[in-house]
Amino acid sequence: MKKLFSLISVFISLSLIGLILLQVSWIKNNIALREDQVKQKIEGVLNTVGNELTQLKAQYNTVQDNDPFGLFQHRTYHDVLRLNTIGSKLSSADINDRIQKAFNNAGLQELQFEYAMVIGSLGNSSMITIEKQSARFMEEQTDTLNNYTRPVVILSPSSSPSESLSSDEALFLVVKDWKRFVLRSLTLNIVLVFLFTLVIVTAFYLTVYTMLRQKKLSDIKNDFINNMTHEFKTPIATISLAVDALKNQKVLSSPEKLNYFSGIIKEENQRMNKQVETILKASQYDKNEVDIELTPLSVHQIIHTVVDKFSLQLSEKNGKAELNLAAKDDVIGADEVHFANLVNNLIDNGVKYSKENVPVRLKISTQNHNGRLIIKFEDNGIGMSKDSQKRVFEKFYRAHTGNLHNVKGFGLGLSYVKSVTHTHNGSIKLESALGKGSTFTLEFPLAKLDV
Repeated sequence: MKKLFSLISVFISLSLIGLILLQVSWIKNNIALREDQVKQKIEGVLNTVGNELTQLKAQYNTVQDNDPFGLFQHRTYHDVLRLNTIGSKLSSADINDRIQKAFNNAGLQELQFEYAMVIGSLGNSSMITIEKQSARFMEEQTDTLNNYTRPVVILSPSSSPSESLSSDEALFLVVKDWKRFVLRSLTLNIVLVFLFTLVIVTAFYLTVYTMLRQKKLSDIKNDFINNMTHEFKTPIATISLAVDALKNQKVLSSPEKLNYFSGIIKEENQRMNKQVETILKASQYDKNEVDIELTPLSVHQIIHTVVDKFSLQLSEKNGKAELNLAAKDDVIGADEVHFANLVNNLIDNGVKYSKENVPVRLKISTQNHNGRLIIKFEDNGIGMSKDSQKRVFEKFYRAHTGNLHNVKGFGLGLSYVKSVTHTHNGSIKLESALGKGSTFTLEFPLAKLDV
């Protein structure tokens, strides 16, 4: 069973890891594909704007066009060249509007850009002169990590009237934060993939958690059956021996021996009945089938009564219980039967888990603090490990003490104590160390009595 569980866990883990890697790969490929698509659209925008500006450049300005009254008849050739550039024909706002329109038509209206119109040879940066530029062009064109920069050369068509009257021009376009735009456009897909992966991981976790819990419950069931078998086996065997003894003629002829063996049978029967009641009581608490009747109850009185019942067990182990009941107000709202059982279980826990050949020392103290009653149960027993402290209040849990069944019980006592404590609006805390004993600290609200 353990090997099968490990094998299933490995297969599920490998499947989950593979699926996550596929999802990551799909996201990367989708981002790369989207980046290529955006780049192609940006190239399309450049081509569109370049073609428009090329057609505009072909419509060169003659001297008459720019001087209808003949005031500048002596313009030089270089003056005409300067008059036939894009920068001389369009304002910065006109160039910006043409580029923005092209972006809008390409579905890239959310992208921001900067631009510059330059004159000169692109192969020689020292010969380039900027005609027109946007406000942040110089700043943004240096950020090659986040921005995408592309030039487009604007030439007059061959054999057009302006071919020999034009300078070399180019439009530099800087598209800002284009990769962030790509990620934003894929946000929905990425979120859906993340949620889908999260669902799968959650399903995997729940599957493994359920399997672990089922295995734990199976182990608890087996331990419980073993403990129950042991707890019932001893009194059944004792009763069987007592019954066989009663058939003996010597016993039948002796009233004292009859009473002795009858007493054994009755005592062992009561012992089994007590174990059955313990199991039923825990089951009822688990199903919330117990009726709790809260009445004003003196805790000190309950403690004294229960401690008196353990006097014989303590004397057998040469032990004693020290009481320091210093609380001035010990009245809480509690169910007398269940609260007495709570105290009984905690004292019984200290007696059962005592050290061998070491006198039992129990210390029970009370005090008031902030309108609450604090009760401490201290013992000098074997103590608990950190792992046991985390699980000691679980139903059926019993700390491992080796292969020997040297501690009686079903692991229901402390689970019952915690349930009763919470039912009475209280809290319980455990402090323990191996070989140094344990301390249980309980807090309960004081009863509000009508004066």
